[in-house]
Amino acid sequence: MRILITNDDGILAPGLLALKGALAPLGEVVAVAPERPRSACGHAVTLHKPLRLSRVVLPDGSEGLACNGTPADCVGLAVSGHAGPPPEVVVSGINLGPNVGWDLTYSGTVAAAMEAAIYGLPGIAVSVDSYELVDFGATAQFARHVTERACAEGLPEDTFLNVNVPAAEIAGVSVTRQGRGVFEGGLEERRDPRGRPYYWWSGARSEANALPGSDVEALLHRRISVTPIKLDLTADGFLPRLREWDLKWHD
Repeated sequence: MRILITNDDGILAPGLLALKGALAPLGEVVAVAPERPRSACGHAVTLHKPLRLSRVVLPDGSEGLACNGTPADCVGLAVSGHAGPPPEVVVSGINLGPNVGWDLTYSGTVAAAMEAAIYGLPGIAVSVDSYELVDFGATAQFARHVTERACAEGLPEDTFLNVNVPAAEIAGVSVTRQGRGVFEGGLEERRDPRGRPYYWWSGARSEANALPGSDVEALLHRRISVTPIKLDLTADGFLPRLREWDLKWHD
């Protein structure tokens, strides 16, 4: 089995290397990741400049490919055969910081798994609930386990998995739904040394959004969250009411 690993923390991120080591027993692991951190780039792809791949030596002495684009670009290049034979599964991570609730839409790590689903491949995004460097061992081993199961059982069409792991003292595993907004805050105005304003995103996690059965709640109770995410964003419940608007085109 040929496994593509990528992330949004950059090709030399420790989480990527930990993921590579854990997945090695499952098959050939190929690393294609951004040449620099691309956190919170979402599902962006590069249209305004050429995409390039550069060979790099990873900390374990093996070879990887650094891309000047986004995580989604990395998946597209690999699936298109520009990094060797196309992969059979895509695992993205291990991301520093959780990707849960509505905030997962910002994540380049999650977007890579989404891109895999667009191409009809199993996609798995893996994040750890810490913004500081931690021991990735438990998270990496669970990533291997869920990758094995996903490849053996298959995933529904247009669906990928979003996995979030507590940083320590794991209490179990929960199959969850996507929660709601996670952080309270916004763009904070600050002043540079010359007195000119600039703006910086800030905020803190809100436990008020820990809905029962959600990914947010699972992490608060130190449980691994495994959430199936669909590409189809249609608000099906609103369709009948929207049709009642009697929308017409007037030429």
